[in-house]
Amino acid sequence: MVVDEVRAPVVDRADVVVVGGGPAGVSAAVAAARRGASVTLLERYAALGGLASGGMVLVLDDMCNGAEVTVRGIVSEYVDRLAALGLAVYPPEADRYASPETWARWARWGAYDFHTHTNPKPICYAVAFDPDGWKRVSNDLVRENGVRLRLHSWFSRPVLEDGTIKGVVCETKAGPQAVLGDIVIDTTGDIDVASRSGAEFVHDRYLVTLVFRLGGVDTETADRFELEHPREVRAINRKVKRMLGGAWELWWLKTPLPGVVWCNCPHLTGFDGADPESLTDAEFEARGRIASVVEYVREVLPGFERCYVVDVAEQIGVRQTRLLRGEYVVTKDDLVTRRHFPDAVCRGRDYYTPYRALLPTGVEQLLVAGRHYSATPDAQRMSREIPPCMAMGQAAGVAAAIAADAGTTVREVPAPRIQKAMHEQGADPGDVPSANATVDEEVPA
Repeated sequence: MVVDEVRAPVVDRADVVVVGGGPAGVSAAVAAARRGASVTLLERYAALGGLASGGMVLVLDDMCNGAEVTVRGIVSEYVDRLAALGLAVYPPEADRYASPETWARWARWGAYDFHTHTNPKPICYAVAFDPDGWKRVSNDLVRENGVRLRLHSWFSRPVLEDGTIKGVVCETKAGPQAVLGDIVIDTTGDIDVASRSGAEFVHDRYLVTLVFRLGGVDTETADRFELEHPREVRAINRKVKRMLGGAWELWWLKTPLPGVVWCNCPHLTGFDGADPESLTDAEFEARGRIASVVEYVREVLPGFERCYVVDVAEQIGVRQTRLLRGEYVVTKDDLVTRRHFPDAVCRGRDYYTPYRALLPTGVEQLLVAGRHYSATPDAQRMSREIPPCMAMGQAAGVAAAIAADAGTTVREVPAPRIQKAMHEQGADPGDVPSANATVDEEVPA
């Protein structure tokens, strides 16, 4: 069969087609397959993992509320598998929200609660991991669960029929290829599928970051110098951050690989992550800043005298572009007040995501999961970390599988069925509000 309007041969059919093989996409595909659906996963790059691997965002955070781990499920499987490979590091329970002494032990792993305003910030459950390990675990989960994977397949356009999505067309080295499905899940990060299918959205922008790693670093010497010469270190760090254009509180962090540190920077503003010309400019500017910083710290920062660039991320870290305007738009106030929804199907640190925020308007049989979900720009900036996005993907995957099995639309799937399925897969859908939540009694129609 050939899809006539685009002359693309149909190369696969599935109950569920997931577009985008990042953390949310793999979670969606695996969750749907575990519910018995046939699943095809499409990814534009040569490896799975998205910003967790190609983008080298190497700390999992935003998944605990004090001592309570709130984001579980497939993300927990990743942590366990990476730890078994020696490629994940996280603080034990005894060191979380404990005395200030734990700061010296764990801060350089990125395991601190950056949402608090105290200093030192409390250590919390967060996981430093290796990007190639993430690719390996992603491959294992996809294969073990029977997901059909097509890499090197760049989404081009949706296949639509009377307002219902029937599949997608991808550009490949073999030319355009169509993959058809009863349900499509958009996990592209920029709602590429939804925006081209007629779904309502807004377009905004935030920071972009081109992450890099340095090898040959004597982290013990660097730690000792920071303890013994804090004023000098502060001056060096201030200059480094100016050279980078912006960075978080700690511009370098430890990784599971000895002598290799992760630099979640430079942070760049004024670039549009959905514009190829703007992205090109950002790549060049970021690489120039990285080169200057490496030259500088070799000269002035003990422990970094012999450092070298191990790698620069294959994907620039885009935080915000197009955002869905779905059946419900999550607001900053929803997050700040910890608003609980009756149709909550996943949660983050201490906030809840309703199923309606994954449902586009204007197109049927399409779900959205990941950083481009239905939220205001301010709310998205507070809720776009990898673990909550994986929870969204898992929720979308089980919802799609339930709809496919029942022969209904995704819009008709009852939230309680999704919540039950999430529990069965070891996840926390947020159906039970925490003690500090603001409970919304309104049940969606």
